[in-house]
Amino acid sequence: MDALYAFFVEPLTYDFMQRALIVAILVGAVSAVLSCFLVLKGWSLMGDAISHAVLPGIVIAYVIGLPIAIGAFVAGLFAAVSTGYLKDNSRIKEDTAMGIVFTGMFAVGLVLFSRIETDQHLSHILFGDMLGVTWQDLIETAIIALGTLLIVLAKRRDFLLYAFDPQHARAIGLPVKLLHYGLLALLSITIVASLKAVGIILVVAMLIAPGAIGFLLAKRFEAMLAIAMTVAIASGVLGTLISFSINGATGPCIVLIQAGVFLVALLFAPGNGLLRRRNVTEGQPTR
Repeated sequence: MDALYAFFVEPLTYDFMQRALIVAILVGAVSAVLSCFLVLKGWSLMGDAISHAVLPGIVIAYVIGLPIAIGAFVAGLFAAVSTGYLKDNSRIKEDTAMGIVFTGMFAVGLVLFSRIETDQHLSHILFGDMLGVTWQDLIETAIIALGTLLIVLAKRRDFLLYAFDPQHARAIGLPVKLLHYGLLALLSITIVASLKAVGIILVVAMLIAPGAIGFLLAKRFEAMLAIAMTVAIASGVLGTLISFSINGATGPCIVLIQAGVFLVALLFAPGNGLLRRRNVTEGQPTR
């Protein structure tokens, strides 16, 4: 009983843990919803690209005195648009264009960061600082996360059709270009909301793992969405509590839990799990 109290209740007596848990829930929810569309669309690398490309925007915004969130959002959107332009106006494929754009912008960001004196810690930008989130950070994250959630859930049918069959979406009159860049803009702003919590690098896992788990366990999109959100929020809360108990980094603890759940789903998912499929195959009579 004392151990349970120390694990679940004692952390709630600290203000910084209360803020961290709220941010974990907000970031988990919005990341999970977008993760489902990214997995269905095959845009997992796009989340990776945008998350790395925001670094120069963060540094430039700091230098000129703008909020870091604005610089990160502009840089992320620029990376997404640049990738689309290169794909449409050259012979290179989209994954190649993504690789060139995000590595180039990430390198620019690292050079700028190394040359400009700031009071920002690079490790916090790269890996996040969940336990260092302030009330102002919490309010900003809540506004971005809740706004993004409302937009995505309100237009989920259009986004879903675009993710599955963009040609059919265009044929029935949906604004495919608007949906395309709208989804990229929402992805960029979600990454901005997640930066202070899990950082540039670990936000990639937050945008992939929940949707992948939901995809393995569900056959309907609504169920996939519910599973992804449950896994993301639960892993966010549990990872934050574990990091407090072991005095470890919060973001990596959250990602490790999600990776563990993904492994279990990969092995034991009903009908699709590797071990279940193997058992069914071994149980079939040989001719």
